Amino acid sequence: MMASGTRGKRRGGTGRRRSSNGAGRNDSGNGRSSKVMVGCGTALSLLMVLLAFWYRQPVDQSLQSRLDIVLSSLLRAESKAGLDRYHRPRVAIGFGGCLDIIVDGVTLLNKAGIEPSSRPFHHNYINSEQQLAESFAYFFPPGAASERFVSNETLFRKLIEVSRTMSAARWSLGGNAPMMANRLAREGCDVLLGSRLSSELLDFLSEHITVAGKQVEDADVHLILEYSTGAKWGNYVSRRANRYIVHSDDHNPMMDSLEEFSLHLHDFKPSLLVVGGLQMMDNFPFRDGQRLERLKALKNVMVSLDSSTGVHLEMASFVDEGLMKELLTYVVPYADSLGMNEQELPNLLSLVKGGNITVLSDPYPRIASILDQMRELYLLMNSMELRTDQRRLTRLHVHTLAFQAIIVTKASAWKNTMSATAKASLTAYRYVCGSTEIDTSKARLLMDDSFSISREEGSQRIPFQERRPVSCWEEHDYEICVAPVLVCTKVHQTAGGGDNVSAAGLVLQI
Repeated sequence: MMASGTRGKRRGGTGRRRSSNGAGRNDSGNGRSSKVMVGCGTALSLLMVLLAFWYRQPVDQSLQSRLDIVLSSLLRAESKAGLDRYHRPRVAIGFGGCLDIIVDGVTLLNKAGIEPSSRPFHHNYINSEQQLAESFAYFFPPGAASERFVSNETLFRKLIEVSRTMSAARWSLGGNAPMMANRLAREGCDVLLGSRLSSELLDFLSEHITVAGKQVEDADVHLILEYSTGAKWGNYVSRRANRYIVHSDDHNPMMDSLEEFSLHLHDFKPSLLVVGGLQMMDNFPFRDGQRLERLKALKNVMVSLDSSTGVHLEMASFVDEGLMKELLTYVVPYADSLGMNEQELPNLLSLVKGGNITVLSDPYPRIASILDQMRELYLLMNSMELRTDQRRLTRLHVHTLAFQAIIVTKASAWKNTMSATAKASLTAYRYVCGSTEIDTSKARLLMDDSFSISREEGSQRIPFQERRPVSCWEEHDYEICVAPVLVCTKVHQTAGGGDNVSAAGLVLQI
């Protein structure tokens, strides 16, 4: 690469016109000496380029070979468990859905005339351009995912109109439930989806999805402000690729499809119920008692299921402490599986321990830190006395940029944990790069050569093995599996990544 990169460059001194004073004429000894020096210099430069290429090539080949081995090993681990195509698992999932408008976040803000704020600040909701600038400046540098309700309809309409002028803007089906439904269907499940979508958005769904919910003329719209690693906004630079989402929903916060979904649920007889999209309630202006009323209705649907039907709750970015406390009372205890990312895990753990909302966490957490938090959450949740119809937490999946980690209670109904962890890892690349085929030249590993299983002094270290990249071990009454992610370096999309990864991890475990 280095040798070919020099071909188009003009060599210094050659091809240039000499000055008319005759100083550069070749009939003197100095001219001949200059030719020799230039020739030697050129030869030396070429030799240095060739040596650099020769020394660099084995390193690149070694790295590429390592990635190829890791990929083939993950694929092998994924394939050890599969679905029977003649008996497709049945999964019910709700709630909500929307039209996603995906744009480059920095470009949108610039075109909208929203300048970088010198005061990064966290806002629970957005009511002005200044608050948007402060909030984006808060989450953009660390590259932390965030989602905020825009209470100022004029501002939201302005952002949508600006996005329509951007030639690179993409439009697609969005929302936790539809995204997870499409992934589950693609991986071999039959799906019942609780959602209210427009006729145009219904065309984005798989043929293996049945929708329970009346059509709407105008679907809710989410504006996805994506950015890449190293993106710049004023003096701010992002540490990793991610997105900042704004919305001003009408249907999703109300879970409008809940009643119709409930009517179809028992005839559908699912093996698994997935609940997501509850973050749309965050800071939404409900009338008094309305939010609690809807959460109680959801709880009634969850407890109406037979205990043999698994219930998974997909967490999200919550900042309304009142809502989170209601979820901890009326929703979380009725699920036996939880899915979340590295931001949502410490947030939930803090609230379970009686603390406050944790808005921002390390975007590049160590494996030991995540495992300690997962253990603590698992033990705390299972130390609580169960009330009528509540469930034990038997599965916990945390997805991060660098790795996947799943805890499963031994002898529980969840199966194939090792293969599920590998599948979740591979799905992260497939979705973010927008390709079913994995190209290791567009991937990198962020995993270290070994990792500690805990931050406690003297904890065991597990070496990273290219030919056995998924590490699994048992502790107490549960099993833990950790898999590296082949991180996509040519990002196509990040919004919906967590939904696809969580859904893929569930497929092999039901």
